[in-house]
Amino acid sequence: MHRPETETAFLVVDQGGHASRAIVFDARGRPLAASARAIRAHRPDELRAEYDGAALWAQVAAAVREALAAAPGPLAAAGLATQRSNVACWDRHSGEPLGPVISWQDRRAWRAVEALRAREAWIHERTGLFLTPHYGASKLRWCLDRLPEVRRAHEEGRLGFGPMAAWLAGRLAGGAARAADVVNASRTQLVTLETRDWDEELLRLFGVPRDPLPPVVPNAWGYGSLEAAPEVPLALVTGDQNAALFAYGELDEATAYVNAGTGAFVLRTTGGRRVRAGRLLSGVLHEGGGRVEYVLEGTVNGAGSALAWFEQTYGVEDLTGRLEGWLAQVPVSPLVFLNGVSGLGSPFWRARFPVRFEGEGGLAEKAAAVVESIVFMLAVNLEEQARYLPAPRRIRLTGGLANLDGLAKRLADLTGLVVERPPELEETARGTAFLLAGRPADWEPGGAPDVFEPRANPGLEANYARWRAAVERELGR
Repeated sequence: MHRPETETAFLVVDQGGHASRAIVFDARGRPLAASARAIRAHRPDELRAEYDGAALWAQVAAAVREALAAAPGPLAAAGLATQRSNVACWDRHSGEPLGPVISWQDRRAWRAVEALRAREAWIHERTGLFLTPHYGASKLRWCLDRLPEVRRAHEEGRLGFGPMAAWLAGRLAGGAARAADVVNASRTQLVTLETRDWDEELLRLFGVPRDPLPPVVPNAWGYGSLEAAPEVPLALVTGDQNAALFAYGELDEATAYVNAGTGAFVLRTTGGRRVRAGRLLSGVLHEGGGRVEYVLEGTVNGAGSALAWFEQTYGVEDLTGRLEGWLAQVPVSPLVFLNGVSGLGSPFWRARFPVRFEGEGGLAEKAAAVVESIVFMLAVNLEEQARYLPAPRRIRLTGGLANLDGLAKRLADLTGLVVERPPELEETARGTAFLLAGRPADWEPGGAPDVFEPRANPGLEANYARWRAAVERELGR
């Protein structure tokens, strides 16, 4: 249906690993105004990754104010998409943070998680997630045990905690969290997929009290009105990876959606059915309007974070500017990289794994090996997904690392699949806008994608085999 150019637009708040953004879209997905604030996780040691809660909120609020000021007309609604497994603790009356926002990359509570290893199969069946310190349950327990202000607030009955998304939604609406959306709540590992609600057995297992947790609701729900624009309802909250899938409209079951940023994620939609996979994640993709959709997911922990590790470890200046040239200079690295940055994700699931090179080479060869390790882990996850779903016909590659032609070419060559790279790589905000707009049939498809056709690459295939053997050897298999 035809829409007039002056039609009401939508505000999307996208809180990601490197920036907090606020973007105004029209009803067909065209950006009208935007603001952003750079953000970086504080990493006091190899296990911890966190953000100052007050600073993070100040950045989000500033971006929202600027985007609202630049909006050319009225807004119909607002939506929020965030990093899914980040957790926060807050005063349930004022919404003020009571400690740091703990990143999904954080593994400080790994010992407590290892103590539950005998229950892993039961946890996976119930939640769709594997037992790992990346999820929120162990972090919430850690906050209760280690942060005096959190413990005091709990004793006084004023503690709120749970997904960062719930806290930010509450702050955007002028107070404390009213609810936690099902996608972000699920990533605490305290929600069952059958009920899509907090589970008493899981709460007891992880030692997490229920009272501080906000109620679980669908992604499309009435979260309140924006404090900065009271006439605008906050009508949608979801996870960044989930939202990104919808950037160009309804989903295609024959496409593997790869979003490569701080971490990299391989997602396949499974429609209205949950697919149980032995070494992959299954979860809610989106819930709204009485409709529940599910997703099968593979996770690569060390993507952009692995390149950041390389840059810092080797003192590389302007890695972003040099990396593409290095990838062209080194078609196949003589090294392989054991990429345990932030732990080894699916389908291996090892919270502590070595970070080292095997072989000899200079900076260019090492950088290429890091990129290849990301490609290898994506390929492993695509192979694992093919055990449960028909093989995909194509890969859609998005996220900050998708800018690297050398990564896209290697991914096409190794998987034998066409890799399509849309012109707009930061798709989280656009996908959120699509859902906010009611999933319109005339959503703007965007420009023509860059297409990377697979070519024979025996050297890369040999490196992949070397890498697999090194990983299996390290795992003791």
